[in-house]
Amino acid sequence: MRAITFLLICCFSLFGFAQNDQAFSEANALYNDGKYAEAIDKYESVLKSNQHSSELYFNLGNANYKLNNIAPSIYYYEKALLLAPNDKDVQNNLAFAKNMTIDAIDVVPKVGFSRLVNNLVNTFNTDTWAKIAVGGVLFFVFVFLAYHFSYSSSKKRIAFVTSIVSLCIACFSVAMAFQKDALNKKDNPAIIFTQESRVKTDPNAASEEVFRLHEGTKVQVLETYNDWKKIQLSDNSTGWIPTKDIKLLKNI
Repeated sequence: MRAITFLLICCFSLFGFAQNDQAFSEANALYNDGKYAEAIDKYESVLKSNQHSSELYFNLGNANYKLNNIAPSIYYYEKALLLAPNDKDVQNNLAFAKNMTIDAIDVVPKVGFSRLVNNLVNTFNTDTWAKIAVGGVLFFVFVFLAYHFSYSSSKKRIAFVTSIVSLCIACFSVAMAFQKDALNKKDNPAIIFTQESRVKTDPNAASEEVFRLHEGTKVQVLETYNDWKKIQLSDNSTGWIPTKDIKLLKNI
């Protein structure tokens, strides 16, 4: 009975994938025919079936860009970058889309030791740091065994030093993996989706307005209070904005 159930699940899954492939192909055909709004509807139907890929988000970004939909085009390009951070086509198209935005916000660069640590942590993703750590531990075990069974004093010295170095690399990689994971959890980007949003000093409509943001601007969400989000810009300016005015990038 379990085998039959498993086969039925596999069949339905394959049928679903086939339908999504067909819908994706139909959306591409609509896009190539210049029917961008219809293509968007078809791409979004694929998204509703919980199928996500950088190609799908990239094409959604392209279709919205063609219709001058500033916020959606930037949003979907950014979503594509989350899945394919080194894709040059996505990076280039995102740069073109950002040229349509109104807000010009300076980026405050990290300096000194903080910049050095940040660059080092971002050298690899969490999984890669973890793999390096596991590799370091395995190499340590191998070299330690070689040290234990070696009869030559010179070989013992080399094995001892090598084992210490590999253990240090493993410990360092573990620390970097945890730090990278912490940075990933702290990173909570969002895109402004309303034409103009008034950013307040406190999470209520009666508080003082500090500045205004416009559609397509990328922000970092720091915290949530009722229907408000505390945001931070790349120039470190902060304020509170209605939740309905933004769309989180890491929401699937």
